Amino acid sequence: MGLLQLLLLSLLALGISCLFSMVGMGGGQLYMPIFYWLGMQLKAEAIPTALLLNFLTQFSATITYLRKRLVAIETVIPFVITMAFFPLLGAYLTGLFPDKVIFLIFAILLIAVAIKMLAEWKPKKAEMSKRGKFVVGIVAGAIIGILVGMLGRGGGSFVVPVLLLIGFAPKTAAATSSFIVCFSAFTGFLGHISVGNIGLHLLPVGLAAIIGSQIGSRLMARKLKQKTIKKIFASVLAGVGILMIINLFKG
Repeated sequence: MGLLQLLLLSLLALGISCLFSMVGMGGGQLYMPIFYWLGMQLKAEAIPTALLLNFLTQFSATITYLRKRLVAIETVIPFVITMAFFPLLGAYLTGLFPDKVIFLIFAILLIAVAIKMLAEWKPKKAEMSKRGKFVVGIVAGAIIGILVGMLGRGGGSFVVPVLLLIGFAPKTAAATSSFIVCFSAFTGFLGHISVGNIGLHLLPVGLAAIIGSQIGSRLMARKLKQKTIKKIFASVLAGVGILMIINLFKG
């Protein structure tokens, strides 16, 4: 990898981690396809690298959110447990599907998330019982964990809507999502790195992701308005998803 390409990856990681850390996501939605388009092998390099940067982004942002007391730790134990282990199963399942199938699933999910963000869906105000939250956490955490391991994502775009559904305030949902996704992104990374390849030359990219997430999480904690940012996210995600589908049909 040349110096120019490394600089480009670092700048991309800085920008992506800054923006996505504001809404409780790690940027895996963009990392994986971008790395693939830049020449990385999908399963050996792009997915594990995306998961590593996702973890660094979420972990760094979580430190800020914990200090600001925005993370509802006591209510997310089921999520943490299931999403810490099920990505390993997802990583194993990745080998059973061809690259095109993985990319098609990924593209459809990107477009679905974009539509959800543009629609500005809001949950009912009624809050679930503790038992209901526990059941939702176990089931949703297992399903999301498998998707995380298969698709090289941290799962934030799935976790945030579920937290909103069970009664979390938007800011608390974003901060708590970062906390939860730390575990799934890390175990997903471990599941892929056993057959993957991440060189030390990518260290600057990881540092850029940490710096970006610190900037983004601090801005969010200071009550930055997110409507415009969400629209930008949705447009980017939809655009990437559509381009991925077009490229798939072109062969």
